[in-house]
Amino acid sequence: MSRRRKLEKFADLKRFDHVYEMTEPGNPLLFQNIYTKIDMKHQWASYGFGNSNPICLELACGRGEYTVALARRHQHTNYIGVDIKGARIWQGATRVLQQNISNAAFLRIRIEQLELYFAHSEIDEIWITFPDPFPAKENRRLTCPRMLAKYFPLLTSEGKIHLKTDDSELYNYSLQVANESTKYRIITYNDNIYKYPLFTEELEIKTHYEEKHLLDKKTIKYLQLEKID
Repeated sequence: MSRRRKLEKFADLKRFDHVYEMTEPGNPLLFQNIYTKIDMKHQWASYGFGNSNPICLELACGRGEYTVALARRHQHTNYIGVDIKGARIWQGATRVLQQNISNAAFLRIRIEQLELYFAHSEIDEIWITFPDPFPAKENRRLTCPRMLAKYFPLLTSEGKIHLKTDDSELYNYSLQVANESTKYRIITYNDNIYKYPLFTEELEIKTHYEEKHLLDKKTIKYLQLEKID
């Protein structure tokens, strides 16, 4: 992608009311379009979506394929795709506009600063779909103990975390971390989800990367955790 095209996409994001971007690292204020700075803690459902419905995040959402597909399936849940890469977020944000989806938004921040932008017990579910497995950097994985500790106060009572990945090392690592955790319980796990009837209909959603993994004969793994309150 050319630099000019990237800059055009970044400019589009600043005009989208359903896209929020960090103002500066460590500052809880977010830009909503180029005119508004706002602290969204406690306000994602009421201000962001104009309702009191549950909030679900897709972390490292990339193109936002899961965010958009989940929002279309479940209109009484609010979905927020979270990523730092604006050119990728642009794709999901544009589809939301084209398809007139009112229960999906995007948040452009660093995931390790999630607690700056959400209040305690404001998030009902988290989806982590095909994240970077960081083979040499366990402490950067989105399912490492440090990150699970960050999610814990933000999740509602019995809040859920879903991991979907093709990476065996990440899956096994996440399973081990979950087994050792005193803050989460494992609801289900499966190292080949399409070998059996799917545990939940949301697993039918396939991202661009998942389609590629399946063509490469990789198996797709799934882990669901629940917060122990």
